[in-house]
Amino acid sequence: MASTEERVREIIVDLLGIDPERIKPEARFKEDLEADSLDQVELIMKIEEEFGGEISDEEAQKILTVGEAVNYIETRMKS
Repeated sequence: MASTEERVREIIVDLLGIDPERIKPEARFKEDLEADSLDQVELIMKIEEEFGGEISDEEAQKILTVGEAVNYIETRMKS
């Protein structure tokens, strides 16, 4: 089974259509991966769907990097 980071990377590639090499744990969704607010909402929705959980709007606003997304999933959601 793919790791959490690999699964998150696949979601980002599918939604944003960017080179997987750009997706690093420290990469910021907005600044580094050029995700606008709609992209960010779609990413959260896909993560919820993929990992079977729910992320509140308040919590979603705190997830700024790929690494933070992976950490949130691993500590607060079932995979």
